[in-house]
Amino acid sequence: MFSSLRARLWLSYALLIVTALAVVAFVLILFLLRNPLLYRQTFVRLNAAEDALGAQTQPANAIDSIAKAFNVRVLLFDPNGALIKDSSAKAGSLELPARLINPKALPTIRDLTGKLWFYSIRHLPDGTWLMVASPRPKIVPVLAILTDEISAPLLEGGLIALLLSLVLAFVIARWVADPLQQVINAARTIPADAISPVLESGPHEVRELMRAFNAMLKRVQSSQTSQRDFVANVSHELKTPLTSIQGFAQALLDGTAQTPEERHMAAEIIYKEAGRMHRLALDLLDLARLDAGTADLKMAPVDITALLNSVIEKFKPQAAAAGVNLKVSLAGNLSTLIGDGDRLAQVFTNLVDNALKFTPRDGTVTLRALHDKGEVQVSVSDTGKGIPAEAISHIFDRFYQADGSRANGDKGGAGLGLAIVHEIVAAHGGRISVRSALGRGTGFIVHLPLMPSI
Repeated sequence: MFSSLRARLWLSYALLIVTALAVVAFVLILFLLRNPLLYRQTFVRLNAAEDALGAQTQPANAIDSIAKAFNVRVLLFDPNGALIKDSSAKAGSLELPARLINPKALPTIRDLTGKLWFYSIRHLPDGTWLMVASPRPKIVPVLAILTDEISAPLLEGGLIALLLSLVLAFVIARWVADPLQQVINAARTIPADAISPVLESGPHEVRELMRAFNAMLKRVQSSQTSQRDFVANVSHELKTPLTSIQGFAQALLDGTAQTPEERHMAAEIIYKEAGRMHRLALDLLDLARLDAGTADLKMAPVDITALLNSVIEKFKPQAAAAGVNLKVSLAGNLSTLIGDGDRLAQVFTNLVDNALKFTPRDGTVTLRALHDKGEVQVSVSDTGKGIPAEAISHIFDRFYQADGSRANGDKGGAGLGLAIVHEIVAAHGGRISVRSALGRGTGFIVHLPLMPSI
């Protein structure tokens, strides 16, 4: 019955409320037992009689009449405590108390017969002591509580407070628990695509939880979409070479490729397509390791000037054959940075190769490097046709292929080249950005810290 959070919250609030009301009720009952209505009425008569006597010029002469009028016993003592007059001489003898009345206790005194009296004392101007007393009434505790004039309104007020508090506790419990229940219901439907973000409600802490859940839900849905796209893209990339391999292998098996030239061509296509699949597998493995942070980066001091010069030397024949001008501008104060030289060479090789393949004849590819505020900034720019504005935000996505397969880093590739570049730069604690304008070219800027925090 109380297994749900809402029920437990309500029960907790209810127990707190009942406990608080029970403590208040106990204190009130204790007060009524110690000071019931009959006691209070008795003290009202004592005080009234005392005031009436205090107003007399000769209190001693009015003792009997005041005692009879207020149904009390009046005693007058001299300054030494000796009894002067007693309106009820036949009753048990009372003596003047030897100490002052404790204001927190009921003023009571026993006569010589052991009977208990309530009393009130006043010191008169002439030095005498005036005592007004009345026998303590006998009461039944239960009747004292039930018949007290304040019992009924207190009981009614307590019941109303209890009911209102329980209703308020129910509302608060729902206010806290209902948003959490929405989160639970939404979490149970994951990984469905049609899940809508939960509406934020409830207290601040619950709203924070719901905001975090919505953010997580968005990431999960994005991850699911990426995963489906990834599987679809990999399947598509594997389908073409597998179809070629299967077709030409079948041609070799059934004798369709009859001449040596045809068999050689079939074998060559099978070899090239198998190599394409192998490169795709290696690229996927690289991305998986970089994503998981398990890539074997051999961090060591890297002479960035020597590394960039070696990349440029490697592409000079390709640039000459393509009729593209290859320019280099390296600052003289480049510092040695900490990184994996082979991986960084892979980054700049990919960028330069990409730039050369998308730069027309008589165009220019420029490699620049400079030192900037504790990091090395390397840019690779070209004078190609550029990248459409809507494609720039996706240029580092996996399998994304912009106009002319620009994202591949390899025309006809799978679209993983720039994704790998991005992950390698991130693994070095750096960042990469792209600037492009249609008809004016593209530039990739890599920022590498001298001491990466990885």
